[in-house]
Amino acid sequence: MIQRLFDWLDRSSCNFLTVKTVEEELLKRGFREVRQNEDWSVVEGGKYYLKKNGGAVFAFTIGSGKDCFKNGVRIIAAHSDSPCFRIKPKPEIYGEGGVVSLNVEKYGGGILYTWFDRPLSISGRIMVSQEGTLVPREILVDLKRPVAVIPDLAIHFNRQVNEGISLSVQKDMKPVIGYFSKEEIEKAKRNHGILLPVISESAGVSPEDVIDYELSLYPVGKAELSGINNEYFESGRIDDLSMVFAGLEALLQTESEEVPFIRLLAVFDNEETGSATRQGAASPVLRDLLERVNRSLGGSPDDFHIGIANSFMISADDAHAWHPNYNEKYDPTNHPVIGGGPVIKINSSGKYMTDSRGASVFKILCRLSGVRWQIFVNHADVAGGSTLGNILTSQMDINGVDVGAAIWAMHSAVETAGVGDHEDMVKVFTTFYSEKRALV
Repeated sequence: MIQRLFDWLDRSSCNFLTVKTVEEELLKRGFREVRQNEDWSVVEGGKYYLKKNGGAVFAFTIGSGKDCFKNGVRIIAAHSDSPCFRIKPKPEIYGEGGVVSLNVEKYGGGILYTWFDRPLSISGRIMVSQEGTLVPREILVDLKRPVAVIPDLAIHFNRQVNEGISLSVQKDMKPVIGYFSKEEIEKAKRNHGILLPVISESAGVSPEDVIDYELSLYPVGKAELSGINNEYFESGRIDDLSMVFAGLEALLQTESEEVPFIRLLAVFDNEETGSATRQGAASPVLRDLLERVNRSLGGSPDDFHIGIANSFMISADDAHAWHPNYNEKYDPTNHPVIGGGPVIKINSSGKYMTDSRGASVFKILCRLSGVRWQIFVNHADVAGGSTLGNILTSQMDINGVDVGAAIWAMHSAVETAGVGDHEDMVKVFTTFYSEKRALV
């Protein structure tokens, strides 16, 4: 399972490619795509998925019996995006000696200095024109090789670097893509720049056909095991792709089991920037989908509300592991460790959706799975972040819990997680999708 996770992490170098990898697995198992702008219906025992704007995907199976929606929806929610650098339009910045850098902006709350001196590649999507239509065609791209580096400044020019420095994205974080002759630069300026021809060639189209793009930089290094006993694994984008694939693994392990409810894996986009997009958790996309499923099964508006009241959601977004060098940053009695099992996330100010009822349900699922659990609560003097659970509750009045696996260096270019924790999370998610008894 871990090697399969590594393959997924390596293939999912941006949000759009995350959705592609999920879709490929669903198609292998006979799931059928439904679209928002088309008529569709669902049937008992059916397996379906819906994509939203390329960056979000919702996979679901229909249970048995005429009341399967009223019996509730079992939802695992995660997100496809991770902090990175997005490439701006007209990105080339021409410097001394023909050196060309890229003009980028920060996406999400990444740890900037971890991006220095790493081989970086580019992935994302381009939009190309289609003859006879006003609707552009989307092409996913991934250069899959190092094409850029953000070079750090030598210590000789910044003697205080190890005492802490402030970094400017606009000044300090410009990726360098190469150096070029005066003739090459003049030609590029007259035509399509340096980057676009490379991207369009990888997509098999001409630069003239590209109307727009959404491109991100990512570290090229592959996911790998670490630790004396291979107990850790390291990769970019562990937050939150490890939870996406744990949820997918559980869905695919259970999709053939007959249950009297609906299973659903919801992979949203743009969680790292607040979820306020039409493919984010703050949008009505999931509620709209569930309303259509209910109607397709012959349910009334009251059936929908009954079904939501009987539903339960596991909001799965990774958690902070106790760091041996910074004990003072953690709550003295509730600091989860890597290798200690799934983490229940609690915040009295409502940053997480967890309450005692939701936490209890998850603990019972852990017991049924033979898995330990841990608790994360912020140090009382440290403000914490929020995640999908409490955002989604503004769209639907649903029971649930916020959980995750404990990781180090959250939002670094490379994060560290526990092999056993990932395996345990899959066990709990599988129990969640297969346990026939009610959870509310």
